Amino acid sequence: MSKEVLVTGGAGFIGSHTVIQLTQAGYTPIIVDNFSNSSPVCLTRLEEITGQKIKYYEADILDTPALSEIFKKHDFQFVIHFAALKAVGESVSVPLKYYKVNVGGTVNLVEVMSQYGCKNLIFSSSATVYGAPQYLPLDEVHPTGVGITNPYGQTKHVNECVLRDLAKSDSEWNIVLLRYFNPVGAHKSGMIGEDPKDIPNNLMPYVSQTAIGRRECLSVFGSDYDTPDGTGVRDYIHVVDLAEGHVKALNKLEESCGLKVYNLGTGNGYSVLDIVNAFSKASGKEVPYKLVGRRAGDVASCYSDPALAKTELNWVAERGLDEMCEDAWHWQSKNPNGFETPPPGKL
Repeated sequence: MSKEVLVTGGAGFIGSHTVIQLTQAGYTPIIVDNFSNSSPVCLTRLEEITGQKIKYYEADILDTPALSEIFKKHDFQFVIHFAALKAVGESVSVPLKYYKVNVGGTVNLVEVMSQYGCKNLIFSSSATVYGAPQYLPLDEVHPTGVGITNPYGQTKHVNECVLRDLAKSDSEWNIVLLRYFNPVGAHKSGMIGEDPKDIPNNLMPYVSQTAIGRRECLSVFGSDYDTPDGTGVRDYIHVVDLAEGHVKALNKLEESCGLKVYNLGTGNGYSVLDIVNAFSKASGKEVPYKLVGRRAGDVASCYSDPALAKTELNWVAERGLDEMCEDAWHWQSKNPNGFETPPPGKL
């Protein structure tokens, strides 16, 4: 069986870390990325980290002829599908763009996969599909699609529906839906990490950019929630733990598993101020912040029950909050302007 794995969005934050884990596990990742929210510099860094040539194609998942040409050149048995737009605020402003890329791109991809007889897929889903939690911790049987507050989350839910229906219609398909919680941290080398274009949408890169001096102050949205310190509580997971979960999910696909759904989280909730304090400790820098009003659509607490992934995938998150912050700071301090940071000794 071919060990080539197509990784859409493989130059992105989660995709790039997964490429390293795939390589270490003996797979040959082939990246497809249009670099709309990633950098080609990441590919060079991946080669330095892995010591291997990383094959990639600059292509868009909406481009059917381009995808088809890539499948003609390879014998893919597996696809890991990360490629998607992911800015929550932007999705509210331009919802059609999000549905076109996120849902249309997935439909396009699985059509081409089917055409070339590749019916094993890992889909990058999200805890946003749960909407406002009806109970905590969130397990995989918690209702989905109710109370989702933005089009980004809706596209993840619609994609799940599409893939469920596909699996029901054709028993040859094996699909693992991985619902991520909040990926943070970076590779130990400090050579790759999260490098959002424009203003970060997620807490950790905003905190790290504030610590490095790129941003003046962190706005903490809501300080009157029913949580230990009044700020929102979330389940943060180290991106390397998350990447390792994808390798475990590949093992599950090899069992001809049908359709499976797993949470990838730690099961622990950390508040915004927990993150700020842990990051200050890791970086030795004060992270200035101000308490402001709640954001529409935010919930007080959201964290996972990851027990099913432990039982069925033999996967558990191993890295704690201190390590998440230390690794994120190592990346940020070595690359103050992300992948655009010049190498040492160059202007």
